[in-house]
Amino acid sequence: AQGAQAVFTPIRDNVGYFTMRGGTIGYLVNADAVAVVDSQFPAQATACIAGLDQRSGGRAVDCLVNTHHHGDHTGGNIVFRGNAEHVVAHTQAAEHMRNPPGAQPPADQLYPDVTFTESWSTDLGEEKVWARHYGRAHTSGDIVVTFEKAMVAHMGDLVFHRRHPVVDRAAGATLRGWMTVLDRTLADHPKDTVYLFGHAAVGLQPVGSWTDLVRCHDYIGAVHTWGGAEFRAGKSRDDILAMQAPLAGCEDFGPFRNPGAREIRSCAYEENTTGAADSP
Repeated sequence: AQGAQAVFTPIRDNVGYFTMRGGTIGYLVNADAVAVVDSQFPAQATACIAGLDQRSGGRAVDCLVNTHHHGDHTGGNIVFRGNAEHVVAHTQAAEHMRNPPGAQPPADQLYPDVTFTESWSTDLGEEKVWARHYGRAHTSGDIVVTFEKAMVAHMGDLVFHRRHPVVDRAAGATLRGWMTVLDRTLADHPKDTVYLFGHAAVGLQPVGSWTDLVRCHDYIGAVHTWGGAEFRAGKSRDDILAMQAPLAGCEDFGPFRNPGAREIRSCAYEENTTGAADSP
């Protein structure tokens, strides 16, 4: 929110997260390197860099990694110009940054100069950082960024902690794919991995465990199944979008009142009626 304070929260082994306004930023500062995951907006990125300079003795950023293209995760990239040696993103996310579906590109931006389709990794001092693309989910270019030694994984917007996830259909989102991506993430990470989430419900921190990924997976599955049942019962898209009560068993995600709730219900309806999840 506007007026929010810059907060740096350590996790373990030189990895932590920064919150202020926008998608959660992950960071690594060790004796040999600095890495940043996502950039929020320009003012927040400026505050983040200032705090990292204090922690690193003014080291340049070895790599800025963008988990996907949305502006609350990439809007601050421009502030890293001249500071970050490389900007890394999935190939599709980089394309969406340059040509945002349904929107105009920013007037000025620091775009990724390192892109990949499946995985990318680099050694940063004693830490090894991995970025993996498991398929379409929240968008078609989401990645999971893992600090291997620390066992911390930044999920970007693949997890909205106890709140309705944003479903960007124009950028290739799919609920069925999203569940598969979370399954693959869990299979690839040790059970005691700490996960960072792009966003969390009011009052909750954007950090959690494998149980929170399972909860997000099950919520997405519940909405998808519910959308199919409503369709087979003869309900129209307008009918399901008009419903506001939370799903039974999913009360912790809140009622279906905000735009994010409409998006996930609309996607559930499409995937159950048209097979839209399998279209480009």
